[in-house]
Amino acid sequence: MTSSAEELMIAAAAAELAGVRSVFVGIGLPNAAANLARRTVAPGLELIYESGVIGARPARLPDSIGDPALVSGAAATVSMRDLFGGFLQGGRIEVGMLGAAQVDRWGNLNTTVIGPYARPTVRLPGSGGACEIALNAQRVVVVVNQSRRTFVDRVDFVTSPGHRRPDGSGGRPPWAGAGPTAVVSQLGLYHFGPDGQMELAGLQPGIDEAAVDAATGWPMRRAASLVRLPEPSAETLAEIRGLTG
Repeated sequence: MTSSAEELMIAAAAAELAGVRSVFVGIGLPNAAANLARRTVAPGLELIYESGVIGARPARLPDSIGDPALVSGAAATVSMRDLFGGFLQGGRIEVGMLGAAQVDRWGNLNTTVIGPYARPTVRLPGSGGACEIALNAQRVVVVVNQSRRTFVDRVDFVTSPGHRRPDGSGGRPPWAGAGPTAVVSQLGLYHFGPDGQMELAGLQPGIDEAAVDAATGWPMRRAASLVRLPEPSAETLAEIRGLTG
């Protein structure tokens, strides 16, 4: 069975949730990855959605955070005030999974505008709960398609803060979570060094380092140990296609 680029991303992102108990997840590829992880590498995983659903066990991939499929079989539904104040800001969320239109070397994410804020080329959906997730989850996994339009030298707007400001100054506030620990794309897996800068840690099947460099808007660092990510098994691919098909 041949994996598509999207399926490689979903499988690699799900692997980042092995052994995790709680994940705050949005819609899109992070949603597919979290649901795959619950069915494979993290059977005890509690899926938490912005609409206030705790411990969701959807029978199908939900279309939005308001999809009724999230509620059936869930452990609880709470107000957004209780969800963000009691669970997220209370430090009870192990992993936040986020997507982005742009990401920079420090893990800053942009989901607000492309171009100047006052006169943007494209106006995007905005933060929703992404900024709070980026700051308050114990750690963050980012899932994003990689190109020079998405892996940019400087994000046009910091919607969700990473490890440093876009110019490399500053750092995370002492009360915040660890921030981005992994970025998953169709080309590779990226971790962050001690100084908070992104570095290539793993290559997707069939991808070489030249392809990564060509799709990155800055000189991408390499981790001390660079690995080749495995092809998803036939069983994993069947699960993914059952979710997304």
